[in-house]
Amino acid sequence: MNKVILMGRLTKDPELRYTNGTNIPVCRFTLAIDRKYAKSGEERQADFISIVAWNKLAEFCSKYFVKGQQVAVIGRIQTRTWEDNDSKKNYATEVIIDEAYFADSKKANDNYTAKNNVQSESDSTDGFFTI
Repeated sequence: MNKVILMGRLTKDPELRYTNGTNIPVCRFTLAIDRKYAKSGEERQADFISIVAWNKLAEFCSKYFVKGQQVAVIGRIQTRTWEDNDSKKNYATEVIIDEAYFADSKKANDNYTAKNNVQSESDSTDGFFTI
């Protein structure tokens, strides 16, 4: 079984692109997720997890998620490898999401929406989007 549930804050605004040829929307962003415990006398550490959304969910995330906002996502871990122009092998581990939720309070979500001058659909979508 490969299922991941994460909640964290966006490190920057999501980036929406479209695949070559087929023009399928793909959105990428990074979640900063605080670790549960901190060593005595040290600041709490965070993990930075790469998130990928496809199709309608990609467009939703791009439109309504902004830097600093707390969100929750559900998906699966996927790894991939590729060779760059110098024939160096590269590796990536990402979470491919199937569901995305607003995790901030309604007031905080309204503040993010106002900041980006877009109309919130959180009422009509009950605060989440799934594919």
